[in-house]
Order: sequence, then structure tokens, then C-alpha cells
Amino acid sequence: MDISEESLALHYKLRGKLEVVSRYPIQTQKDLSLAYTPGVAAPCLEIQKDPAKSFQLTRRQNLVAVITDGSAVLGLGNIGPLAGMPVMEGKCVLFKEFAGVDAFPLCVDTQDVDEMVKTIALISKSFGGINLEDISAPRCFEVERRLKEVCDIPVFHDDQHGTAVVITAALTNALKVVGKKKEDVKIVLNGIGAAGGAAAKLLLDLGYRHLTLCDKDGILVPGTPGQPSHHEELAARTNPEGRTGTLADALVGADVFIGVSRPGLVTGEMVESMAKDPILLAMANPVPEIMPDVALAHGAAVVGTGRSDFPNQINNVLVFPGLFKGALSCGAVQITEGMKYAAAQALADMVPPEDLSPTCILPSPLNRAAADPCRGRRGPADRPRPVLRVPLPSVS
Repeated sequence: MDISEESLALHYKLRGKLEVVSRYPIQTQKDLSLAYTPGVAAPCLEIQKDPAKSFQLTRRQNLVAVITDGSAVLGLGNIGPLAGMPVMEGKCVLFKEFAGVDAFPLCVDTQDVDEMVKTIALISKSFGGINLEDISAPRCFEVERRLKEVCDIPVFHDDQHGTAVVITAALTNALKVVGKKKEDVKIVLNGIGAAGGAAAKLLLDLGYRHLTLCDKDGILVPGTPGQPSHHEELAARTNPEGRTGTLADALVGADVFIGVSRPGLVTGEMVESMAKDPILLAMANPVPEIMPDVALAHGAAVVGTGRSDFPNQINNVLVFPGLFKGALSCGAVQITEGMKYAAAQALADMVPPEDLSPTCILPSPLNRAAADPCRGRRGPADRPRPVLRVPLPSVS
């Protein structure tokens, strides 16, 4: 069987990758009285008096909702929330396996921004964090922004920010391998959806000066008629040389290619047109923008992809379990830009200098140390949390 057939057989066998397990076995009448009525009234009243105690008296302190509308599931597109459920379950498994964080999949049957924001806000009191997943751009930007305004727990769109963090970590170490500085390198990023837009913003904020963005229509330039507002915003901050033309034109003399787009867009000849010792992070899945063997044969110094069967797998499983674990453990009410910067640097630092090489710029996605940022630190049960200051949307 190939991997698809084997995975399908596994899913038929398991009938779901998650289950609910009790943390308190009920064996006696007293057990029942403590876990449920009448004893359970006591923690209920404590939470009524002080809502922050919900993080001490319930599992909320370690529980994340993984939420999708099914509009951009993996590389499958808008397949709907029900068909996206296996991916959400898988994401929850990764939270538990890599960081010990409990996660619950929620597939919301709407692609209306107002309905989605309202639905998620109204259930947010059950969780310690919200992980938005596989929501198409540009709606994902609005959903995340509005939820951050009304929720008192971290809201994180992993397709944007998790991907941006792992790209930044990979690029940090790849530049060390080739001996180039971030202030000097010319970067071409192709694909300006959720992941590409967030990666571009993070790189700009971290001091990468020479960044050119491309989409299916070519190089992004300000003032293009009909250009989405988030593209226009990025166009104003990028392409300092004022280039126009295609992806091939953009790559001439470039030091770095970052692809979060479509298979087969980069040719060997385009690699040859780049600067000496170019870096190619080609992350289209399951087929990258250029296959590693082709890129290397035409002069690439470092190649990374999203695939597990090549060196330098760039996968956001290295990011979201540990980032949420850290946020939950310190009682954060949001995941800030500073936290993302720190996560990218910490991830890059996990590869010791003596281990850095063209085929080793990131730790393995199976390295569980990446998801353990808070060993020995105080947990949320030891630290009071702020109470919601902004009213939730009206139910009516």
C-alpha cells in the first residue's frame, strides 16, 4: 500500500484518533460526591466569585480548541468542515503527543466571518487557547483579528504564524551555513496567502531589508488595480528596487527563494540565475516548487521542503505545540509578536553550531524538546490571570 492507502486503512480501523479519558476514576460513592454532586458546587461557586480560578479548578488551563471552517484544508482546498475533521483530529494528536496539551477539534459549519467570530467567541470560555486552522485568506485575517479583540485567551492562526516562525528559524540557520547576513540577502517569497503574508511580515519586522513578493500575477507592486488590501499593505513595504515582471525576473541575483505556493514553479535555470550559494525553501505540498535534487544539481547550497522524505523538513509541528504550551503555562492572554520572535530564535538555536550543515538547518519534527519551552517554570495554577475586559459579541 502507498501512504494514502495505509492512512485510509488506519482511519477506518481507529474510527477517530482521539478519545476522552477521565483524570479521576469513579469507584466509590465518595468519589461520585467529590467529582459531581454535591461536592462540585464548591468549585462552581469559587469560579463565580473569581472567573480566573477556572484555570485552577478545571482543565481549561491545558485545553486548546482546534477550529476550522474547512475552507483551506491542507492542499485540498475548500472541502468543507466535515471533510476537514481528520486533519483537526490529527492536529489535536500532535498537541498531546508533542506538548502534553489537550486539544479538541471543532469544525464550524459556516464560512461567514460574522457567524464564525460569534460562534468561537461564545464557546471560548471552555478553553485556554484557540488554534485557528485551515481557514482561507483573506477571511482568516479578519477572523483572527476580531477574535483577539473579544477573547481573553490566546488566539493563533497556525497556518499564518506557525509557518512564519518555522520559516524564520530555517532561514536563520541556512544563512549561517552559507555565511550571509540577513541585512544583505535578497529574498524572493512566492505565494502571498495566509502563510506567505505572515512570513513576509515577520521577516520584515526582524530586519530583512531586501524582500520581494510574488503571486500568480508576478512581482507585487503598489497601486496594482484590484489588488487586495493585505497585498497592497505588503507591496508598500517590499520590493525596494521597484522590480516588475515574473517570478523568474525576481529570482535573478536573489540569495533566497521561499515558496508557499504551487508545485513546479521554479526551474533549474532559474536557480542558476540566482546569486552564489542560493538557499531554496520550497514548501508547496506534497510537491515542492522545485525538487531538491534538481535545485542542488543547478547550484543550490541549501534546500528545504515541507516533506519528511528529504533533509531539512520545514514543518510547523516544530512550533505550535511548544508555543501554546508556553503561553498556557505562563497564563498569557495573547501570543505576541515578541513571543513569535523568541520562538523562531529558540528553534534555530536547537541546532548546535557543530551540527549545522546544508542538510541540517532545523531539528527533526519528531524532536519533542522543541515543544518543551517551560520545564521547571511556574504553571498557570500558580499565577493569576486577567479577566476579560472587552465584552463578547451579543448572542442576538
